[in-house]
Amino acid sequence: MKKILIIKPSSLGDVVHSLPFLNAIRTKYPLSEIHWVIAGGLRGLLEGHEMIDRLWIMEKDKWKRVVALPKTIGEIRGLWKGLKDESFDLTVDLQGLLRSGLLTFASSSPVRVGFQEAREGAVIFYTHSVAGGEKAHAVNKIMKIAEHLGCDTKTILFPLQYKSVDNGLSFSKIHESISSLKDYAVIAPGARWETKRWPPERFGVVASMLPVRSVVIGSKSDITDSETVVSYSKGKSVSLTGETTLREMIEIIKKAVFMLTNDTGPMHIAAALDIPVFAVFGPTDPEKTGPYGEGHTIIKSNVDCSPCRKRTCRSHDCMSSLSVEEVYESIKPLADNLKSALT
Repeated sequence: MKKILIIKPSSLGDVVHSLPFLNAIRTKYPLSEIHWVIAGGLRGLLEGHEMIDRLWIMEKDKWKRVVALPKTIGEIRGLWKGLKDESFDLTVDLQGLLRSGLLTFASSSPVRVGFQEAREGAVIFYTHSVAGGEKAHAVNKIMKIAEHLGCDTKTILFPLQYKSVDNGLSFSKIHESISSLKDYAVIAPGARWETKRWPPERFGVVASMLPVRSVVIGSKSDITDSETVVSYSKGKSVSLTGETTLREMIEIIKKAVFMLTNDTGPMHIAAALDIPVFAVFGPTDPEKTGPYGEGHTIIKSNVDCSPCRKRTCRSHDCMSSLSVEEVYESIKPLADNLKSALT
């Protein structure tokens, strides 16, 4: 294989789940040129990655704007032609939607692989389809394609290695905020779905009970929730929400003693970095999308309707019924060990 294309534009957690596939395919084809189609908002996660030779940027969020339609058409045509001109030997669609299927077809690869369970008719664009399994964890599902391609799938690794140390990161403000913290926890109170959010004030109360301070992270859309966490933490939290790039967020998580989080993208980054995760789950299924690997703790209520996969809910029982005490009890053994180490 001289040239390989991986199509996995989004979301953050899903791209992290795909990193073991990248490791497996790079190990099998160490001399191949590997390209990746990524959403513009997530390019920071893969930009400068040691195992990727070229990124193709898919501005899918901007393409939704009607006013930008002429520019959008031009960009889509450019991406389509660019992929076709590369003459890939293998294209792998890990997204499994119509637009990713179309890009798979556009690559003109003689071998185009995707999931049998792909939605929106994407499977018609593949030369080979692989059963991932509806009940499998996302990582295990993706590795079924790696296995199909003859890769070694015994060892699951999440490579987050970059070609240069600098990469344009500016840690001055961030370093100021956390430089005095020898040990700290990371709290991620946001989530794309409203139903996946545990009340931020409860995150704040838990933070106030911890023996270490907390750094609150997230995107700009999470700023209000993060401010609430800080206000309830009794001075034991600092928020960097909306102030970091993805790469800076990775560096913050990498140095944490543990993470407390909803089911959200940063949770998967922490798991990939072997940082212990305490994850609050409600409408989603941790068997499929929970933190991958050992040493992580799932915290969830036992309401009958969970997991429901609903993005909206009137009662929100699965999250609202989880008390501060229940969540803290899950963290307490680790918190006690940290307290002993600090005294």
